[in-house]
Order: sequence, then C-alpha cells, then structure tokens
Amino acid sequence: MVPAGLQHTPSRESTPGLNLERLRTYLMRYGLTLDQSIAPKRFSAGYGNMNFLLNTKEKPLVLRRPPLGPVPRGANDMSREYRLLSGLHPTLPLVPKAELLCDDLSVIGAPFLVMEYRPGLVIGAEISSDTVEKWSGTEPIGHALGGRIIDVLARLHAVDFQACGLGDLGRPEGFVARTLRGWSKRAHLSWDGDAPGDLTALAEWLEAHQPEAIGPSTLIHNDFKLDNIILDPERLEPRTLIDWDMGTLGDPLYDLAVLLSYWTEADDPEPMHQLRQMPTARHGFPTREEAATLYAKACGRALHEFTFYRVLATLRIAVVFQQLYRRYESGGTDDPGFARFDDLARGLLHFGLQVAREHYY
Repeated sequence: MVPAGLQHTPSRESTPGLNLERLRTYLMRYGLTLDQSIAPKRFSAGYGNMNFLLNTKEKPLVLRRPPLGPVPRGANDMSREYRLLSGLHPTLPLVPKAELLCDDLSVIGAPFLVMEYRPGLVIGAEISSDTVEKWSGTEPIGHALGGRIIDVLARLHAVDFQACGLGDLGRPEGFVARTLRGWSKRAHLSWDGDAPGDLTALAEWLEAHQPEAIGPSTLIHNDFKLDNIILDPERLEPRTLIDWDMGTLGDPLYDLAVLLSYWTEADDPEPMHQLRQMPTARHGFPTREEAATLYAKACGRALHEFTFYRVLATLRIAVVFQQLYRRYESGGTDDPGFARFDDLARGLLHFGLQVAREHYY
C-alpha cells in the first residue's frame, strides 16, 4: 500500500539522493535485501529532509536523509533523530521504530537513517474531498482532527524523558532566551544586512517581553504540525508521529506556539493563507485560541505570557521561508515555487507584529 504523498521514481538509475548499488550493499550487511525490481519511491511533501520508501524482501522501510546541497551546521541531524526514535519508541508507540543509522558518506553521499514504514494518510494543506465524504463522525472533521492534534502534543509533553534515556538531549536551562537569540541571528543572516523594518520592530518587541518565569521543561518536537502525523485513513486516528530531527528538551509552550504558527484561520491576512501548511481555515477546525485552551486543559498547564511564544514562533516561520528563498536565490534549488517566499516571509513578519499587538491570537 502506497499512501498519498509519494511520487514514483522512474528508474533505479535516476533516483536523486540515493546510490542504489552502494545502498544495496550496505543493507545486505544487516540482513536486508533491497528488491531491485521495485524502484524506491520518494515522499513528495515538505521542503527539507528527503524520505524514500524502500522495498526490501524482508519488509518495507523508510530511508531518511538530509536535502541535497549544503546543509547548515546542526540542521537535518540524522544521528539526533535516530537517538530520539530509539529512546521514544518503547514509551510512545506513535514514534516509529528506528532500524539503522549510517554516517558513512560513501554510501549515498550523506548520513541517513532507516526506520519502520507505517502506511497511512498524510494531510497537508488540504483535506481531500474523498476523505471528507468518507468521514462518519458526529462532529465536523476539522473539529475531530484539531482535538487529536492537541491530544498527541499533550501526550508527547507528558513523556518522562529521563526514563527514555534522553535527559541529556539538550540544554533546557535558558532555552527561551537562546531560541530568541538564535532566530534573531538567523533572521539578520537571511536578510543579509537588508533587514525589513518589521523584523527590527519584532526583534525589539521580543527582547522587551521575554517571560520572567518559565515552567518545567519537557521533550519537544520543535516542528509539530498536522502533516507530521500519519493517520488511519478511515478513522483518522493518529498512527505515527514523524520528523524528529529537531527534537530537544525545552519549553512546551514554544512547541504549542510553533504548531499555532501554521494554524490558519479564515479571517487571517493573506500571508497566513499563503503558508498552505494546514487546512485549519475550513472544515470546522478550532480557532488558535480554542486549540490553545484544549492544550491547557489536557496538560493542566497555564498559558502564561503566551503572546511572547506566539510572536517568537511567527518570527521563526518567517525566517524559515526567507532561508528557503535564499536557497532559491543562490541556485540551491530551481523550484519556481520558492520565488514567492521572500514576499511571504515579509508578510509573516508583519503578521507577527499584529499578534504582538493582540490583533490576532
């Protein structure tokens, strides 16, 4: 079964990102036989890491590797992701089982990991009409999905990371201040000395509004959103939580704010609709404020000074899209869709200021 979100790779000889002969030899060392009659298929969603469905004679597997071209230091960390999967899978079964980690660049030209494959439904910018028509729940499909997204996040933040052997994964002390410094630095590098006025204003607001008291740290995903949850196609229950290369220990309110930075509402300004990350502006999804309230109730956690986290997460997503634009501008990708990301990033900076002024939640 091949889920939505995969694109067929025409032949074994034309699989960018993989050297199939060397990969076949590597897998054989671990008792896995790559089926050479079926070409790997690449998951087509996302702008970052590359994911391939591998058919081996033993079982289907997923190979995950960094994107082609230069990778920023510390980004797309396969070793970190492998450690997280290995530690979390026994405690949080939504996390897939890691099978192999390879840091030998001679195999496919980059580090990679291999993990179990769990087929299912991935929902990105839109919910297909077929999925909507099949929905048999008594509540709107978006209301059900919104609640399930929040439930998964709450379950993640309840994990005992010490018991999982992940107590030294990151540096939770000073997480918020360090995160603010990091994204501010990336922002100025991304605009290369030509910082928009909204970026300057946003950075000044964030510096002036850092929370004084921060609650207990938890394990955080750091890019938690709907398309990183693989769903049962019929019941839409979560099956798998993926994309762990940025996972760390930190402030759970930041994880919630990152989720809400993708959460578009019907009356949002145009840049939020141009994100096209989650279908939350339709189908009866909760609003951002309602989703945050659901989270607070599920975790028993107060949302103190949450506007700061929302603004910080909006800065983050603006910088991410500006970094993608710079990759396009420098020739790192020829995808014409990246050409619009400069305007999108600037629009998100302006939206961040509106959130800071409490014009939007």
